[in-house]
Amino acid sequence: MYVLQNNIIVDVLTCRDEKDRAVSAWHFIKRIKRVGSDVPFSEVYKSICDGTCACGPVWDHILGYWNASNVEPSRVLFLTYEHILQDPLGTVRRLAKFLGQPISEAEEETGVVANIVELCSLQSMKNQKVNKEGSQGIDVKFPNDAYFRKAVAGDWLNHMTLDMGQRLDSILNEKFDGSGLTI
Repeated sequence: MYVLQNNIIVDVLTCRDEKDRAVSAWHFIKRIKRVGSDVPFSEVYKSICDGTCACGPVWDHILGYWNASNVEPSRVLFLTYEHILQDPLGTVRRLAKFLGQPISEAEEETGVVANIVELCSLQSMKNQKVNKEGSQGIDVKFPNDAYFRKAVAGDWLNHMTLDMGQRLDSILNEKFDGSGLTI
């Protein structure tokens, strides 16, 4: 959520392929102390397919933002992680415009967009001291470096069978049917 200068609240949602999100969630869970690093991937996968994972049935969340972005595109920006990876410069421009701060010609000429992309890159963020040390949380500690792993699309192929991927795709296709959303 972000508040523009005219006190309008806007939201930006970045979603990603649910198969890759499942893998990221599993790696994140493995990093959390007290929850245990022995949670098998199959358990995380099943809870996501059943809609019983800690974040609930994620498709409701995604579809809600998708619908809102179509009803009020000036208030909700819907992005996919895969598109961000494919076109990081274009995504920065789009986000800046959405937030009412379009990139100027002078900023384009001086490489501001490329600098933003570099500063927001996985490697740059991983190298920040604040992201290497410490943790967050009260009951459960989340190591700061647990939020950064690979930043690639398609890693699910290293953790799931094609049948598992097709099952998750089938669930999402059913949930998103008629919405125009494909992830």
